[in-house]
Amino acid sequence: MGLDMYARSVKAEVLGDQQIDFNFNQLVDRGDADFKGDLAYWRKFNHLHGWMENLYVEKGGMAVFNCEAVRLMPQDIDRLERDMAAGKLRHTPGFFFGDDAIHPEDWAALRKFIADARAEFAKGRAVLYDSWW
Repeated sequence: MGLDMYARSVKAEVLGDQQIDFNFNQLVDRGDADFKGDLAYWRKFNHLHGWMENLYVEKGGMAVFNCEAVRLMPQDIDRLERDMAAGKLRHTPGFFFGDDAIHPEDWAALRKFIADARAEFAKGRAVLYDSWW
């Protein structure tokens, strides 16, 4: 067991303006969603998970941030990139979340995700983050 984290994309028009509270099973089942799984995957990168949880709360999320999704907008990706460069991703403790180290492969995967998210936006797609612990 542990913190498994995913970035995925769907056609933006499927979500409209919705920012939180997506049901991935329903999105996958909808043929018009053109669901694209695992745009990125991380395991126990709790620093990023904490950042995403804060974004979820900012967007109105109130549930325990487990199996909950948050939509990332282009400005969110820009802020994530700035916060990453400034060292603002902080250790988020949790029983299944791993230790306080950030591994080089986590940084590499995050940089790739940022570039891939921007490519998805350019295609008119929405980018979502969800996790399970």
